[in-house]
Amino acid sequence: MGLACALMVASGFAGLAYQIVWTQQSTSWLGHESAAVLAVVAAFFGGLALGALTLGSRIERTARPARWYAACEIAIGVWSLALIALLDPASNALLTLLGPQPTPVWHWFVAFFGTLVLLLPATMAMGATLPAMERVFAATSLRNVSISALYAANTAGAVLGVLAAAFWLVPQLGLMRSGIFCAALNVACALAALRLQAHEASNAAVTEGAQPRPDRSMLWLLAATGLLGIGYEVLVVRALSQIAENTVYTFALLLAVYLIGTALGAAIHARWLTNYGAQPEISPGQSRLGEATNKGAAASLIGGDDTSASSGARLQNMLLQTLAAACLLGTVLLAGADAVKGWILGALGSSVASALIGEAAIAALAFLLPTIVMGALFSHLSTRARDGGISFGRAIGINTLGAAVAPLLFGVVLLPITGLKPTLILVSAGYLLLVARPAWKQPSHWAMLAAAASCLVWAPSLLNTHVPDGGKLVSHIEGVMASVSVIEDASGVATLHINNRQQEGSTATLLADARQALLPIFLHPSPKRALFLGLGTGLTASSATLHPALQADAVELVPEVIAAATDFASSYADGADLTRLHTMSADARRFVRTSSEQYDVIVADNFHPARSGSASLYTIEHFESVRERLGEDGVFCQWLPLHQLDLDTLRSIVRSYLSVFPQGAALLSTYSLDTPTIGLISHRNDQHFDLDQVRAQLATANADQLARFGITDDLALFGAFVAGPRALAKFAGAASLNTDDRPIVAYRAPTITYSPTSAARDRLIELLSEVDITPAELLTGTAQSEWSAKLAAYWTARNRFIEAGRDVRPSSNVHDMIEQVREPLLAVLRISPDFRPAYDPLFRMALALGRENPEAARALLLELQQIQPDREDARRALAELLAN
Repeated sequence: MGLACALMVASGFAGLAYQIVWTQQSTSWLGHESAAVLAVVAAFFGGLALGALTLGSRIERTARPARWYAACEIAIGVWSLALIALLDPASNALLTLLGPQPTPVWHWFVAFFGTLVLLLPATMAMGATLPAMERVFAATSLRNVSISALYAANTAGAVLGVLAAAFWLVPQLGLMRSGIFCAALNVACALAALRLQAHEASNAAVTEGAQPRPDRSMLWLLAATGLLGIGYEVLVVRALSQIAENTVYTFALLLAVYLIGTALGAAIHARWLTNYGAQPEISPGQSRLGEATNKGAAASLIGGDDTSASSGARLQNMLLQTLAAACLLGTVLLAGADAVKGWILGALGSSVASALIGEAAIAALAFLLPTIVMGALFSHLSTRARDGGISFGRAIGINTLGAAVAPLLFGVVLLPITGLKPTLILVSAGYLLLVARPAWKQPSHWAMLAAAASCLVWAPSLLNTHVPDGGKLVSHIEGVMASVSVIEDASGVATLHINNRQQEGSTATLLADARQALLPIFLHPSPKRALFLGLGTGLTASSATLHPALQADAVELVPEVIAAATDFASSYADGADLTRLHTMSADARRFVRTSSEQYDVIVADNFHPARSGSASLYTIEHFESVRERLGEDGVFCQWLPLHQLDLDTLRSIVRSYLSVFPQGAALLSTYSLDTPTIGLISHRNDQHFDLDQVRAQLATANADQLARFGITDDLALFGAFVAGPRALAKFAGAASLNTDDRPIVAYRAPTITYSPTSAARDRLIELLSEVDITPAELLTGTAQSEWSAKLAAYWTARNRFIEAGRDVRPSSNVHDMIEQVREPLLAVLRISPDFRPAYDPLFRMALALGRENPEAARALLLELQQIQPDREDARRALAELLAN
């Protein structure tokens, strides 16, 4: 039995590692919509169910189950190796079927059946491994403990597999080599299984004797518990996504805790509950089941006389009721998960380890007790089903078939209709409805039903929206993919929140958001069509229509975000023409890869690199697809949130970008120190930016509109650049490339999310110290030496400006601010009198100072006039000051 359990651990390890690997590979081309992700999970369960049902019946009749087990392990390993060659053509075929914007039904259909067929040889074999191993011991003295013990071992291996895949295999080896590692493990299991052949001779007698007629009610019970168990998992993961950081490690921890509980439950059943209502052990020469067994099984289902069968029925009812109570308790505890996480982080301090402990703790809060009971319940039902004439293969197959339906039913259908809390309570009620009829006569059962009903009204809400004091919740949508909210603070500033996390942009960030559209657009010689990957508040995409001839498309993954963006329309730039902005709900990667459209400008939003799925938008493969969507003179700008990136992860993204756009340059959207955003930008044909064409573009635009966003002239436009291709290549060095096969960013970026080790302003200044740029490597066209010298001075002044701002303490007291910034900003202006970001705040402070200290205001205005005599505003302000 020890060797069998060891094999089940190894088999479970490989199975869950495969699930992690194949899910990541599939979503990279199917898309990250919930329909696609849940369809892949459902397809995996579906394959397991088909394997257990179709191969399990053959295994039940064989006298050599160990050889069947070995064959299944070999089949898994061989097919996983075959997938290395098959994934690319299969993904192309499925993408062709899907297209850029599939309907939800078609998307689910293709994602489910495409993945099901692609993985079927391996998943069917996986589904048969546990029944095969159980069959090895079916006619031995370990018969009554084999199901629970093997199931516990297999699930424990799954825990190790999911943790190893997330924390070691994929980060170190990549997806393909992780699959190869697991294939080698499958082969090792197959070879080791041949040592179990000694048990096979005794199995020849197992099929002798009368077989009872299987009870269909037990099959329905197995299917229903599989459905409800995975339904609970889907819903809790959704609830915790509003509290946890939603990184690759988050989902690994949630799944691991779920599996740990299940393994513990099965182990408890194996240790203490196996013989509770089980049929007596049999010797190898006896009939496995007889007419008495059939009668016992029937009695167990109707709560008959006081036999071992009725004891089993009582335990079954008790486990169902306990599971209902545990799920109900887990639902209530979810409301306090945010507070628990905060307490743990406060107690342990800020570190990656404490953050992971916090996420594991909130997962245990909702998962641990219910899954322990789930593990014991499945072991008990499977044992009773076997004693009632239902093979273990059929039992686990039916249970897994129910599990395969759960992602669609609970995650896609019920959740958006009924909401999170009611759907979770529905799971608890479902378990109570499965209890056998005699238990309904007990007052305790009705009390539990009443408790579930009362929780609908009085249980705390699972809507995690942090509304600040004096603020209000403007809107909230519980969608299939996410919970989307718009929250307004006491000052009237509205922010967009997805799963309780504030996204980039608000009604107060028009300057920064608009520049992310206008900078790349006016660097194109003649833009007619632009594509925005990510909509958010819509401030960026709508600002693109300030260009008089531009038609803009915006692709947004979360449909509810498109609806929420209307709450920000009143904050869009004056002059924005929304009739020239077309929004679409689709996965950005799939849209770029499957669309036949060509765009002059493509602007990719600054996606949070640590969030699950976002890192795939920073891979070489995605950048190559973007390049294919660009017109001949097309410009691609990828914005990056430096406040959410460490420099090592940034190096990987930069190197990946340069591998596709070798002449790429870098620019800053604004000179913000708290939320610095850097853009990687390049022409498709790698040509330099034509100064004459850019000047012509600026001449056609509304100068006043552009001036509001700091684009006063060509100097201000090109002044945003911070690094040329040479400096970027040096900065990136030999950093690891971010690819679909080795998604480095997804596994590195969470570190700074969990435990920031430096301030964003410090990273920005460090970046600027490592890069440089010259006009010659950026520009073509008529760039006179005098203008080029001005641009170089502008860049130097910009860097000094940022450095000077690092230690400034914001204050509403104008005297305090003047004392801090006067000399540093004047020094910046002496380097470049054209650097408006230093001139304008000094001018505004001089005006404010004039009301309290006219002499000091006059002195500051005189200095500004001396440094920049071409501007009239200081001269006019001086005249007004003297007149008063």
